[in-house]
Amino acid sequence: MERNVHVIPFLVHELAEKVNEVPKGVEMIQAPKIWNQTKGKGITVAILDTGCDLTHPDLKDRIVGGRNFTNDDEGKTDVYQDYNGHGTHVAGTIAATQNNNGVVGVAPEANLLIIKVLDRNGSGQYDWIINGIKYAIEQKADIISMSLGGPADHPELHKAIQKAVSQNILVICAAGNEGDGVDTTDEFDYPGCYNEVISVGAVDLERHSSNFSNSNNEVDLVAPGEKILSTYLNGKYATLSGTSMATPHVAGAMALIKVLVNTSFERKLTERELYAQLIKRTVPLGNSPKFEGNGLVYLTVMDELSKIFNQQFVAKLLSI
Repeated sequence: MERNVHVIPFLVHELAEKVNEVPKGVEMIQAPKIWNQTKGKGITVAILDTGCDLTHPDLKDRIVGGRNFTNDDEGKTDVYQDYNGHGTHVAGTIAATQNNNGVVGVAPEANLLIIKVLDRNGSGQYDWIINGIKYAIEQKADIISMSLGGPADHPELHKAIQKAVSQNILVICAAGNEGDGVDTTDEFDYPGCYNEVISVGAVDLERHSSNFSNSNNEVDLVAPGEKILSTYLNGKYATLSGTSMATPHVAGAMALIKVLVNTSFERKLTERELYAQLIKRTVPLGNSPKFEGNGLVYLTVMDELSKIFNQQFVAKLLSI
């Protein structure tokens, strides 16, 4: 089968041997302000990507298993090492451990299931992706994160995603990097534009829409996707840009949200209910919905709105 699925193109800005910080993107979506309530413990995020640096000090304690569906390492299913860097970077944004060194992810106590569906060149076959989704379902993952795509609508891929969603698994995908900066033209990448997935566009660290981010009416929300610092190969760190980098911010955010709402509702919510809870935690940035969907993921917006309402209510009482 022709290789026609690939990592969503990304730009490497900088490599570093050592860092020690909470990445700006993680702070921008307000994740640290949620950590006193949850850090995502008990939630499993399946990352369908190029594998992972399995010995990276910020990731090794988060990885709970995985599988290789590519031809790398002679197709050995139990070898899901990353030789590209893309998957390792995504993994760090989702759940790099909070260990007072390196970086920390959005949900630093979430579990990572590493499903290698793209080879060392960042390319893959549709059946690798489909089998990877099926594996994530079998392993009862809570969330599937896919920073990958291709130009073709593949019916079997769509069916696999629909099956995952029917099992209440949230499927989060990059919108794509073929944008031209205007909303009068639509750019579609699959699986990012399937209605069943949560499609993530990118903004920079000043909340401006990224010119490369695909615009279409299937974009659900945006997250930081420019100059994002995260884990990289050989225990190192890198600063990358792309909707590939925005997607794991949302996957990590969803891990935190799922713990919060399941606790408050005292039951497990459906995929649709969880999606609604995510969208409640967005703020509009004033761009076209084709660029930003419902807006920027902002985890504390409910708390901040509640404070404003309470202040207004008290002020009204005092004026009586």
